[in-house]
Amino acid sequence: MIGVSRAATWLGCAFVLSASSLAASPLPRPAPNCPLALPQGHSSIGGLAGKVVYVDFWASWCVSCLASFPFMEQLQRELGSKGLQVVAVNLDQKPADAQRFLASHRVTFPIALGANDSCAKQFGVGAMPSTFFVDRSGKIRAVHSGFRPGEGPAIRGLVEKLLAEPRRS
Repeated sequence: MIGVSRAATWLGCAFVLSASSLAASPLPRPAPNCPLALPQGHSSIGGLAGKVVYVDFWASWCVSCLASFPFMEQLQRELGSKGLQVVAVNLDQKPADAQRFLASHRVTFPIALGANDSCAKQFGVGAMPSTFFVDRSGKIRAVHSGFRPGEGPAIRGLVEKLLAEPRRS
């Protein structure tokens, strides 16, 4: 059962995020270049131009996110040298909640912590987790909501397809 505070957080987050008109925008479309607090010197998705970027919006209370983190870590380890960069964007209202989650789910890919609601709205996040697949030219080519382990092979296939493509203008 979801606690009252988590349910309230989810409802508030869902309300804010569902207000975005970008969710219905056709693909491909340019990825928003919203500021993110990323380690390793990057401050936005635009700073990762030339890479295929797997942008995952998540929260500590999201059950599907528990399953997606090991999958994303495996993708990053196996395909990072081919040009993949996984970026997880946290949407927790309380930073301590995200920190507790990350203490139990260690990963090597960058995690954007802080106030990311504006970025989520620009991307058009409508569910948890929401994943946006950005090609080497900075265009969102696919969007995926939720995560179930059985979806892993199809998601990996999409990532490998994007990695095989040359950079477009």
